[in-house]
Amino acid sequence: MLLKKQSSGGDNAEKCRSIRPVTVAHSLTAPSTMPTPGAAGLSHDAEAGRLAIPVLLYLASVMLPIGFAVGPLFLSDLRVLLLIMVVPLTFRMLAGAYGGILATDILFLLYVTWATLALAVNNPDRVIQNAGSTGLEFIGGYVLARAYIRNVHQFATLSRYMVYMVTCTLPFALVEMVTGHPIIIELLQKVPFLVPSAVPALSDPRFGLTRVQVVFAHPIHYGLFCTIAFSLCFVGMKGLMGDSRRIGLALISAFCATLSLSSGALLAVLLQIMLIGWAWVFRSVRTRWLVLLGLLAFTYLAIDLLSNRTPYKVFLTYATFSSGTAYWRSLILDWGLFNVGQHPIFGIGLNDWVRAPFMYSPSIDNFWLIVAMRYGVPAFAFIVSGYVWALWRIGLRDFDTDPMIWQYRRAWMFSFVGLSFTLVTVDVWSTMYSFVFFIFGSGMWFLTATPGEGAVVATETPDPRALRLRRAFSVTPVWARLAAPLAFRRAPETRPVPAPAQPNATAAMRRPAPRYTRFPPGGDGPGPGERSR
Repeated sequence: MLLKKQSSGGDNAEKCRSIRPVTVAHSLTAPSTMPTPGAAGLSHDAEAGRLAIPVLLYLASVMLPIGFAVGPLFLSDLRVLLLIMVVPLTFRMLAGAYGGILATDILFLLYVTWATLALAVNNPDRVIQNAGSTGLEFIGGYVLARAYIRNVHQFATLSRYMVYMVTCTLPFALVEMVTGHPIIIELLQKVPFLVPSAVPALSDPRFGLTRVQVVFAHPIHYGLFCTIAFSLCFVGMKGLMGDSRRIGLALISAFCATLSLSSGALLAVLLQIMLIGWAWVFRSVRTRWLVLLGLLAFTYLAIDLLSNRTPYKVFLTYATFSSGTAYWRSLILDWGLFNVGQHPIFGIGLNDWVRAPFMYSPSIDNFWLIVAMRYGVPAFAFIVSGYVWALWRIGLRDFDTDPMIWQYRRAWMFSFVGLSFTLVTVDVWSTMYSFVFFIFGSGMWFLTATPGEGAVVATETPDPRALRLRRAFSVTPVWARLAAPLAFRRAPETRPVPAPAQPNATAAMRRPAPRYTRFPPGGDGPGPGERSR
């Protein structure tokens, strides 16, 4: 019996062959749940990601610790730059020129004002010199970043500079670890008329190795400098560079932080790794950060109830290299709080603090405690309130529609959450004091950013890196990504493409699959009772 091939429906092939001239942008337009992200230096105007000259000079000053004496004053290259820039930038910030006036702006200025007042009360003979240098480094670094880091492209460029700066210090750090000589600082000491703002630190070796400081005042400062770059590279640059390169540079940052042989730097890296791991494991849980905060609160209460030590002392036990260091820092906290209780309003200024007779060193390894001791509880409240307010508000911003801003926000938050805990166990001063709040100020644009700033502007010849960036960021299906809308610098060329089918005509245009049957085309098949005969 012959098998005959039957097809039904009209011939829709001619409809599919109808061609009309449309633009490429029109042919690719389709709904997409995520906009196309972008990056500085890929396929958008280069000006958007270019760093201003004052920022480049600031970064150079951080890496080149030189200065000179003017009478009783010592001016480093960093202080000279900030001395020139701080007044006009501060006035413009108060005028709302950098995205409006933020609560953090006012609170940080109140902190500097109260610190100056506290020094005037406790040390009137040294108030001009110390209040000027301390306030200049703090507010100068913050305002400089507020003024010149204003969008995601500039922040991305700053992050790359940070990562490459850390990478360039690796050879000098390795040599210093083995020989015990900070090469750059010792070379600067031999230059006539120049006085390095950092001197070789007299720190005890650990594990038979020299603690590395490279160009900073203390090894812990070098360690913190490297930890800031870790999340900016590993988290922030995902999709902006190849995975092997990104992971390699992040590992270099972590390794350089380890060379400082500082428990504070290692703690910052470990906290960032834990946050990255938590975010990846619970990536499908929208309330993952609230769950984490709840677990931390529960752990704190459990330790407080079940342990004969305070949670802070338990934390120090696991956050230091030795039990002796943990015990020493717990003593610092106890006597530091005693001094705060004795001088709660204006602190003790630059005077020596009261402590046990056997505590021979005046060093205080706790940045937040030093602020309260030296300038009083009001100064502590001002700086902590501005710090926490910015972190909280930035964390609440919704950047789900802009993957690039969302990603850099996470990297910046991870860096400062780790740094916040580390500052409980270390102190920062001089260049690192300014740099910490420079990086903090570089993230204030997150508070005023508009989702969509990171959109790539496509050209007629797509950049392969931009295409890789789109694939890395997009969470939509492949067919939706191919149909994502593109923007053009100039009018796009037109070429004939098939006309898009209307949604209601899809079924009519689709040719049904052939149906094979042994019955003639006009037959209805066997009757109900034919099979039984």
